[in-house]
Amino acid sequence: MEKKQKRGKFSGSIGFVLAAAGSAVGLGNIWRFPYLAAKDGGGVFLLCYIVLALTFGFALLTTEIAIGRKTGQSPLTAYRALHPKMGWLGVIACLVPAMILPYYCVIGGWVLKYLSVYVTGNAGAAVADGYFDSFITAQAEPVIWFLVFLAATIFVVYRGVGNGIEKLSTILMPILLLLIIGISLFSLTLKHTDASGVTRTGIEGFLVYVIPDFDGMTMKKFINILMDATGQLFYSVSVAMGIMITYGSYVKKETNLVKSVKSD
Repeated sequence: MEKKQKRGKFSGSIGFVLAAAGSAVGLGNIWRFPYLAAKDGGGVFLLCYIVLALTFGFALLTTEIAIGRKTGQSPLTAYRALHPKMGWLGVIACLVPAMILPYYCVIGGWVLKYLSVYVTGNAGAAVADGYFDSFITAQAEPVIWFLVFLAATIFVVYRGVGNGIEKLSTILMPILLLLIIGISLFSLTLKHTDASGVTRTGIEGFLVYVIPDFDGMTMKKFINILMDATGQLFYSVSVAMGIMITYGSYVKKETNLVKSVKSD
């Protein structure tokens, strides 16, 4: 009889939370969230997003992780393990990461390119006009950085859950948190003068972002904001992509899922 391969596990709740946060806190939050918040009036969008995250998002995230932990399988077979007629959901769930992997590797290649420029002391060149356009329109260089990022991704996954994803997350996620805090504090010191000559500070922008303003709000506009916040929620918590089912399959049975999801 063929011996069943032992499946790796996250070492504990902290490792799982950091890995899950590493999946959720990505381009969808760093790029897309600020754009939608600005388009949808700041505070109103933020309020809708928080309410959705604490209700709909929390339920979805807990459910997907629970499915993974219960079955101990990838999304491709986890749904079928729950019900024989639900196997098609696993196929769709696996298609999403396969589709977004090349996209993320392209962006990751850009990040590595700029990181290499900065660490070599050429930050001034990197912020010059036309630098990015000249880089992405080059024939070979973007492809090379794409392959470098893809190779790094393959290496981390090959190392497994504990020695790969979890270990790297415990290093990179605290660094990302410090960077976000630093950028946030720096943004509060910025000033902007509009076309009419009015100067606004970062503090004023922060208040617009956190204080909902329903002045002039119509039902149609509110529904549009609600739909944007719902779409952003799926980006933010990485649900409906099979990712959290996969992560859940590596969670120890004794781990408190509700507590871990709240931390995430």
